[in-house]
Amino acid sequence: MLNGLDIEGDSPLHRLPARGKLVLLFATAVGLFLVSDLRVLVPTLALSTGLLLSTGVGVREAFRRTRFVLFTVLILAAANYYLHSPHESLVVFCRLAALVLLAAAVTATTGISAFMDEVTRLLMPLERRGLVQAADVSLAVGLVIRFVPEILARYRDIADAHRARGLPVRPLTTLVPLIILTLKDADTIAMAIDARGFRRH
Repeated sequence: MLNGLDIEGDSPLHRLPARGKLVLLFATAVGLFLVSDLRVLVPTLALSTGLLLSTGVGVREAFRRTRFVLFTVLILAAANYYLHSPHESLVVFCRLAALVLLAAAVTATTGISAFMDEVTRLLMPLERRGLVQAADVSLAVGLVIRFVPEILARYRDIADAHRARGLPVRPLTTLVPLIILTLKDADTIAMAIDARGFRRH
């Protein structure tokens, strides 16, 4: 398995408690979707970029972590350019890109265990009503966060193996082994979780 997405550091964002960072992320997301003024959105995008780089993640690593989502943002911006206007396209790009970069900064400065603890605390009122198992949901969130970089790394390994053998990298030939390997890992982790009694039945 890969190392966690969080990195060690002493930036202001590192020192901020996990709950504060999640509240900041939520409030920023709400605010971004209430604003359409580029005089606000462009500086917010610049601030989000600065926060991500201030974590010590580095420009290349920051791009590696966000490139897939930013590519999707570019597609959405291009669609808005075609369907609406250049202004709307810029608004969509600045809004979503700022949110992506801020989320990456929060992820880079917050350990998975801290995320899980906050999710557990958030869901405790629902657990007392018998609606959910807070610990199970937080464990699922932690596993999703943990598995994303692992799945991407496996995909790159499979694609590299295809290229080394002179085979074309096609979705069908890469996704099938990727799904099989991911399911095997999921089964192994599920057995380890049950063996340690983490899940309550």
